Amino acid sequence: MVNVSYGGKATLVATVIAVFLTMLNIWINISTAVEISTIANRLIATISLIVTGWLSERNRVYQERLIEQQTKLETQQELVRLRQDFASTLTHDLKTPLLGAISTIDAFKKNQFGTVTHGQVRVLNTMMKAHESSLQLVQTLLDIYRNDLEGLPLDLAPLDLGVLIQEVTNTLAPLASAHEVYISFNYGNSDFPISVWVNGDAFQLRRVLTNLLTNAINHSLRGDRIDIILSSQTVRILDYGSGIKIDDLPHLFERFYQSNSDRQAKGTGLGLYLSRQIIEAHGGRIWAKNLVPRGAEFSFSLPNYRD
Repeated sequence: MVNVSYGGKATLVATVIAVFLTMLNIWINISTAVEISTIANRLIATISLIVTGWLSERNRVYQERLIEQQTKLETQQELVRLRQDFASTLTHDLKTPLLGAISTIDAFKKNQFGTVTHGQVRVLNTMMKAHESSLQLVQTLLDIYRNDLEGLPLDLAPLDLGVLIQEVTNTLAPLASAHEVYISFNYGNSDFPISVWVNGDAFQLRRVLTNLLTNAINHSLRGDRIDIILSSQTVRILDYGSGIKIDDLPHLFERFYQSNSDRQAKGTGLGLYLSRQIIEAHGGRIWAKNLVPRGAEFSFSLPNYRD
């Protein structure tokens, strides 16, 4: 700031001195007849000096701002490099040991280190689930960082959303059964199954459906029902558990967003952010809203399929 202030003052002082000397020349020759053209020339020269000084000052400020922007850009590039290093370190330091632990537990379950009792198998299963959940969290975190840095690559192909939803529903049936939650899937106004084709990445869209449906199951009360409604290219997942705080609605799909509500406390928020990345990469839209009198709806829509 000192250099900036000094540079501005120096330009101003130089301009004032130049203007003063230019006008002084008229005063020195005041004893002799001064033609109007001479005065006009001096005034023009004075105006030129003022304009030149102003342009010089503007150019100086512009150069300083340009240097500042270049510095910020270099800082951002450094942050990108640090994030890439962080993701690489995370892969090595977290993912690899987790895979090793899962393999070891699986070996114990297969009696490779001796016979295990039924009670020990139950403990091993619990450990396996915990490690698999941690591995899934690490993988989600890595995917999010990679997508932010490099964009989300998609393997697009024609697919029927109805078939994909049914596959995910069947996969999550044991989880729903454990929570005593019933899942209903219908096609909106149609009483019969219809084909809803989109141009999408089956793997990535399956992740979105799994995230949203798992959230709905976890936030439902025992005995509740979850409705999945497919209409046109829009998928709606409705649960009737605790709703969403009004203040939280605009932030649900932000990375690492945390809330004090019971609903948000049950998750990290990474799944919703990843779902948003995937849907937006498809050119679609994802949103959430409260239901009346209770519950929440998470929905997404995709562009119409075109040959």
